[in-house]
Amino acid sequence: METSKTFWFGCESDGESLVVTTPEAVDPSYGMYTWPCAPVLAQYIWHHRHFVRTRTAVELGAGTALPGIVAAKCGARTILSDKEDPPETLRNCTKSCEMNSVSDQVQVVGITWGSISPVVLSLPPADIILASDCFYDSNDLEDVFATVFFLMEKNPSAEFWTTYQERSCSRSIAYLLDRWTMQCEQIPLSAFGAEGELFEAQAQTQPTSCDIRMFVIKRKH
Repeated sequence: METSKTFWFGCESDGESLVVTTPEAVDPSYGMYTWPCAPVLAQYIWHHRHFVRTRTAVELGAGTALPGIVAAKCGARTILSDKEDPPETLRNCTKSCEMNSVSDQVQVVGITWGSISPVVLSLPPADIILASDCFYDSNDLEDVFATVFFLMEKNPSAEFWTTYQERSCSRSIAYLLDRWTMQCEQIPLSAFGAEGELFEAQAQTQPTSCDIRMFVIKRKH
């Protein structure tokens, strides 16, 4: 059974606000449900909406595409990507674009992490690479970083904005940062309004933000 979820983002200082609706499925696969990391990343994008405007953003593992849709609504040229198999995931991305009236400024493509396919080769240089909870499976870590590294080769100034829900204290990306010559800054959730009961109510997320980490990753120079 399909349903939908609505997320609200606002700013008290200037009165700006944004509402985004995503399609979801009951008993979903990974890409058919908006996991708690996505609203946190979307809030970071919203907080930096003036920086995002006019830039090119690529979302990896987009699924219901909440962060990418927020980027598009903030004025970014946005490319949503996910695995081609199962095809329902890419259809979900397309449906999310239609529900939020951004189809004319968003491209949806199939990308398999770690594979430098013709689609990946044809992507324009990205200013911002987005991913929420793409470190869920340890088996995917190397492939995610390989894809990010290739995208950063096109634009060495690109930033990788990613959120990750801590599920094991033994899991670390430090060795991958060294291997792929990247550096990481953890951003406190309080720095961009992504914690507390008000955010959880507005963003329709569960009270798990204490387990979520926000990282900005860049190439070492």
